Amino acid sequence: MRRFLLISFLVAASFGVAFLLLKEDKFPVVSPDSLTIAGANSLKSGDLPVLPEPDTEEVKAVTVEKAKDIEKQLPLVNPPAIIKAVYMTSWVGGTASIRERLVKLIDTTELNAVVLDVKDSTGYLGYISEIPDVIKYKAQENRMPKINTLVKELHDKNIYVIARIAVFQDPALAKARPDLAVQNSKTGKPWTDNKGLKWLDPTNQEVWDYNIAIANDAYGRGFDEVNFDYIRFPSDGDLPAMKFIDYDEAVETKAEAIGKFFAYLNEHLKDKTTSADLFGLSTINIDDLGIGQIIEDAYANFDYVAPMVYPSHYATGFLGYKNPASYPYEVVKYSMDNAIKKMTAGNFTNVKLRPWLQDFDLGAIYDSAMVRKEIQAVYDSFCSPPSPDLPAGEAGATADAQICDLSSNDFGDKFGGWMLWDPKNVYTEGGLLPE
Repeated sequence: MRRFLLISFLVAASFGVAFLLLKEDKFPVVSPDSLTIAGANSLKSGDLPVLPEPDTEEVKAVTVEKAKDIEKQLPLVNPPAIIKAVYMTSWVGGTASIRERLVKLIDTTELNAVVLDVKDSTGYLGYISEIPDVIKYKAQENRMPKINTLVKELHDKNIYVIARIAVFQDPALAKARPDLAVQNSKTGKPWTDNKGLKWLDPTNQEVWDYNIAIANDAYGRGFDEVNFDYIRFPSDGDLPAMKFIDYDEAVETKAEAIGKFFAYLNEHLKDKTTSADLFGLSTINIDDLGIGQIIEDAYANFDYVAPMVYPSHYATGFLGYKNPASYPYEVVKYSMDNAIKKMTAGNFTNVKLRPWLQDFDLGAIYDSAMVRKEIQAVYDSFCSPPSPDLPAGEAGATADAQICDLSSNDFGDKFGGWMLWDPKNVYTEGGLLPE
C-alpha cells in the first residue's frame, strides 16, 4: 500500500502567501458540509463537532495584476459516463508543483475527474473574473492566475472538470453586504456559526442570482459541471438567535424554502450539468434534518446528487456499531441502499447518484483497504440493491466482491460514480485501481 504523498513547501510570491502541505500534518479536518448525527430528527446547536475545512479563512485578499490567459474553453465533447473524482482546492489548482502530482494520480489510476474550488466557504472566487458584483464586493483572489489554461490542461488529459461553489456559507459577501446576511436577533449584528463564520439568507433571491452568475462564469470557461455545496440553513451555533431577511418559518418550512432554491437553480441552469452536495443522513431521514435538505427535492432538480456518506460522521450506535468509522463498507452500503430506494420510490429518472466518500483519517485510519471498501459498497448498492420489502443493508454482495456489469441491471443508469474528499488533497493511491 502506497499513500500518494503531497509533501511540498511552496512560497507563492505572486500570491504573497506561504503554506506547507504535509501528509503527517494530521489535523481533524473533514468535509465542510457533511456533518451528520445519525438518528437525529433535526440538528441542534452543540450536536455536531465544529471542524474546519481547508484553512483559507485567514488568507487576506491581495491585489495582483491578472496574468495573461488564453481564451475561454468549451466543455468536454465526450465526457465520461461514470465520474470518479477527487477534490482539489483553488490554492492547489493554482500551484503547478502540487497540482501536477494530483494530475499524475488521475492519469495513472481509474480516476477521471476533479472537483475544483471556484468559490470556497470563505466566499472568495479563486480566480479573477469579470463578474460585476464579484468585482464590486472585492470577493475574488488570484489563486488560479490562468484559470482558462488550467481547464484546457485538464481537458487535454480527458479530465472532467467540476466547479465547486459554496453557496450560503459566504463570509466574504456577508461582510460586503451585511443586509444579505443572517442576523443575530440578540446583538443586531450578522449571526455567526460555531466557527465564527457568517451565512447568507438562504431564501434571498439576490443571493441566488449572485451564485448563478458565478456558475455561469465557470460554465463559460469550459467547466463541465457545477457542484453546489452549503445549500442549506446553518446547522450549528446559536440557532434560536438567527433572524432572516426574507424567511419566516411560520409561513413556510425550511424544506420548502430550500426546495424553492433547488427549483430556481434548475430553471436558470436547465441546459447545464449540475450537482448538489447533501448531508449523508439525507439518504436515511424522512425529515429535513432541521436544515432544509430533503433528498427527493434534490433528485427533482439536479443531474447528480452527492450525499456525503462519510462513516466518521455517523454517531455511536449507528447500525449497532460503537465506532461507525471502522465499518466503511457497511455504513456506505446502508446509506446508498436507502438513497436508491428513495430514488426508485419517487420514480426519479433524470438524476444519478454520485456520493462523496471519505479519504481522511477521522474516527479510524483510512488506508487503502478502508477506502476501497467504501468504493465497493457504492458499486454493490447499484449491482444488487435491496428489494422494496427488505430493510436496506440486508441485500447485496460482500466487501470482497468484484465490480459488476452495471449495464446489465435495472439500476445501472442511476449510477453516476463517486468522489473522494480530503481537505488536504492527499489521496490514497493504493485504494484505487490502476488505469
